[in-house]
Amino acid sequence: MLDDIISNIQGIGDKTLKLLKKLNIILYKDLIHYYPRSYEGKNEFINIEDIFEEGDYIIEGAISENPINIRKRNLILTKTKVKDSTGIILVTWFNQAYLAKSMLAGEHIILKGKVTIRGRIKQMVSPKILKENDIEINSAQELFPIYPLIKGITNKQFRNWINIALAAVKEESDDFLPKDILNEYNLLDYYTALRQVHNPINQKVLEDARNRLIFNEFLLFQLKMLQLKNINDKDINDFYCDKTILADEFVSQLPFNLTNAQKNVWKHIKADLKGKKTMNRLIQGDVGSGKTVIALLTLLAVVDKGYQGALMAPTEVLAKQHYESINDMLNTTSLSLGLLVGSMTKKEKENVKRKLLKGEIQILIGTHAVIQEDVEFDKLAVVVTDEQHRFGVKQREALVNKGKIPHVLVMSATPIPRTLALIIYGDMDVSIIDELPPGRQLIKTYSVNSSYRDRIFTFIQKEVCEGRQAYIVCPAIEENEELEMEAVLEYTEKAKKCFSQNIRIASLHGKMKPKDKNYVMEQFAEGQIDILISTTVIEVGINVPNSTIMVIENAERFGLAGLHQLRGRVGRGKHQSYCVLVTDTKNSQTKKRIKVFEQSNDGFFIAEEDLKLRGPGDPLGIKQHGLPEFKIGNVIDNIDILKQTNQLAKSILESDIDINTDKYKELIRITM
Repeated sequence: MLDDIISNIQGIGDKTLKLLKKLNIILYKDLIHYYPRSYEGKNEFINIEDIFEEGDYIIEGAISENPINIRKRNLILTKTKVKDSTGIILVTWFNQAYLAKSMLAGEHIILKGKVTIRGRIKQMVSPKILKENDIEINSAQELFPIYPLIKGITNKQFRNWINIALAAVKEESDDFLPKDILNEYNLLDYYTALRQVHNPINQKVLEDARNRLIFNEFLLFQLKMLQLKNINDKDINDFYCDKTILADEFVSQLPFNLTNAQKNVWKHIKADLKGKKTMNRLIQGDVGSGKTVIALLTLLAVVDKGYQGALMAPTEVLAKQHYESINDMLNTTSLSLGLLVGSMTKKEKENVKRKLLKGEIQILIGTHAVIQEDVEFDKLAVVVTDEQHRFGVKQREALVNKGKIPHVLVMSATPIPRTLALIIYGDMDVSIIDELPPGRQLIKTYSVNSSYRDRIFTFIQKEVCEGRQAYIVCPAIEENEELEMEAVLEYTEKAKKCFSQNIRIASLHGKMKPKDKNYVMEQFAEGQIDILISTTVIEVGINVPNSTIMVIENAERFGLAGLHQLRGRVGRGKHQSYCVLVTDTKNSQTKKRIKVFEQSNDGFFIAEEDLKLRGPGDPLGIKQHGLPEFKIGNVIDNIDILKQTNQLAKSILESDIDINTDKYKELIRITM
């Protein structure tokens, strides 16, 4: 039943099935493992006069005046007022102009949404309009799950489907953890956890249910990682490299000395390259710590033996920058470099592929295009991947299918605590570059409130007039009054009115087409744009030494790892650089975190402090960390469970017990 398609559930027809497929829900097991994003308390009405604090409420009353539509730039605001026997409240919807025609003064209405309070004025923003049968008051259930759904599916429908699915799979939901493990870790049985995460009777049971399901995810992940490492450790080194003459010559010609940390990591890599097994190593290093130099030494080591190497970057802009910088560094050698990115013409790509197959290109640099099916190497010995894109199992398999297994070196510029790295990247050997080259200027970091914005703009104008460039980062694309965040498009229009007309301003965000994003980033890198106003898409993939200012609006909405990545976009050249955090937060915990960030440029220290200071529900940005995402678990919030499952996975795999015996056979049957 778990592997059956959900089309036989009442209410799920062909049209609904198509919608559910967009959520990657096709089978019964997909449905029951689609977890709520949040929970709401039992629905209760409240009198308008009794709302003293901002929060989510349900009100019942009458529309006191006909709604009107107000156009504001790229938004349409629908506004009205609702009154009950105790008071009146303003109501606003965004981009739902049809509501003005569907509601009339005097009509009865039930609204559920967030209420904001400004002085004596209470306002409900983008509330849901409920019907009588939507109100679930007479129920023993205290908490109601809210799922991340798409238009066309309601929460009430979804809850009903999940309960039908849970009942149908009950007989198949045997626990894959032995009873002694359940008792040792005080865990709910599997089916009870599933039932309670979707229908929690109270907060305590919900926490127990979540902990059990998080335990499941982490344990299965740990087993996979450790088993993958066991496989990696058996991969015979088919590309033995015992000489590093080219690399040694390159180091001797550098205008600086390698740091002790770089020397130590290079020592590890040399040992890997001439070891018995294929290298599978992760290098963690802060921005500017010199990871690229180590990557180049690795590539030179395999070229020295007549092999080929590849370097993959997450964006075209970064790939091109790597190509140009490495070309410059190797200009005194006769080595042949190649570039392969999506924007190249078909003829250019075919030419690179032809040379690659003949062995005429020794080092290929590009995006993930370098490991596509139609790209063939003569003797590929090492693949280096840059930034957050871990070299995954599928990519590894793609290379295996090309022939012999190459060495793998992954570079990450997002520091995370070493203990966490060793667990999460359990399939890899981990090296850390925790030392910056001498003489590198520290980025001066300041935290201010929004009243300083004019002074910030004045400072940016001064820097630009002296030939520098600046970034301004906003967490949203378009204006959204509900979230009260600065938005890229809105902000750009405001900025153009504040700066001199000769200052060139452009915007950048994730909804732009890839070629348009690349064009803007290239223009900025070439100095054709003075101020780039962007979302976090600039976090990875652009290196502009001439940029000296990073302004981050609504800084409280970013995790410290994300802030550190953004700050790393400046401070890459010879000029003093600055990072300005703009926040009006009143939250004391958030202020502590921002103070830690102000006082340190050390990414590893910041990562450790982030772990200590973060509270449940704080914005982390798993993607900003480059960490794996889970359906229900969070490696930071649930680090204690992560450590428990790591030790358990090791003990299971290291024990003499065959995991295919009755005790563990259910454990290895993946059910998620």
